[in-house]
Amino acid sequence: MSAEKIISSKAPDPVGLYPHARKVGNFLFLSGVGPREKGSSKIPGVELDDLGQIISYDFEIQCHSVFRNIKFILEDAGSSWDKIIDVTVFLTNMKDDFAIYNRIWADYFKENQPCRTTLEINKLPTPIAIELKVLALID
Repeated sequence: MSAEKIISSKAPDPVGLYPHARKVGNFLFLSGVGPREKGSSKIPGVELDDLGQIISYDFEIQCHSVFRNIKFILEDAGSSWDKIIDVTVFLTNMKDDFAIYNRIWADYFKENQPCRTTLEINKLPTPIAIELKVLALID
């Protein structure tokens, strides 16, 4: 079985040598998706100091940007939001951000309710507060 690489024309460039997703049979496996925007190194909702350390961040803005990036990848791969079946969520501040995330999740997943696992980690590869790993179906 082949594993076709998917590179989205609308999602931000990966921060390493990996595709946005891989299609295997009827499954689409997305690499970790953060809030950066295509063509920009600025992270929506994040203010950094001169050393690249986070001064402040707007978690809600980051969530919406992550979901938008996932939608771009899904669409470019021939899938869609309603075909998401499993999500792993990585948060860097569960105490402050989980309730916000849960509220935004409920807005985006009213109809389709995929499985979800949420983990707190101490940091992500770039100065972001959230990253999602998604599994979806493709017809």
